[in-house]
Amino acid sequence: MRQVLIATSNPGKLRDFAGAALRHGIEITGIPGFSSLPPVVEDGLTFEANARKKAEEYSHYVPGKIVVADDSGLEVDALSGAPGVHSARYAAPELQNKEPHEADANTDDEANNARLLRELKSVPPAKRSGRFVCVLAAAREGETLATFRGTAEGIILEAPQGTNGFGYDPLFYFPQIKKTFAELSSEEKANYSHRGAAFRQFLRWCDADENVYSGSTPAQI
Repeated sequence: MRQVLIATSNPGKLRDFAGAALRHGIEITGIPGFSSLPPVVEDGLTFEANARKKAEEYSHYVPGKIVVADDSGLEVDALSGAPGVHSARYAAPELQNKEPHEADANTDDEANNARLLRELKSVPPAKRSGRFVCVLAAAREGETLATFRGTAEGIILEAPQGTNGFGYDPLFYFPQIKKTFAELSSEEKANYSHRGAAFRQFLRWCDADENVYSGSTPAQI
């Protein structure tokens, strides 16, 4: 079975990826000793910039292996696209007394959700539209081989629903199936989520390009 290493310690992300990859004959694992590696500073201005930086830097630790890193977040129209690339550190002003781009570490999901709800308190349901965005980058030996972008359009609720997800999933209502992302199973989430959409593109790329696992560099897309 082919193997792809994911640059994350987030078990939710690993679950999301593993279920979709299995039917393609791809085993998803974390990078060995990932928690002990120096963290990559996510200072890019876009999701793609951060994903590429993480994939390239972490791929140096596992020579010859394909490393996939993602940067993802929530864009809310009523907040001019915030929290955006700062989604994981949105509560930093309250918890660390720093702006998100200056934060020392990610802030916890509950605090991030609480800040989002406060900022949307006066926004009516009809104007609470937003989207999850995910960009994946696949790299080997410090070089990005390809990138993949997925989105999911939805509505930000006034209170959380569901316990299966992570991040902003309990607040993100997906009208297509009338559930929040936190009410989906891993299989359902792989079918509908932004991360699932980006990862399906990655899997098609793996299936279509015979050079991916031969050590040759496939064409970028």
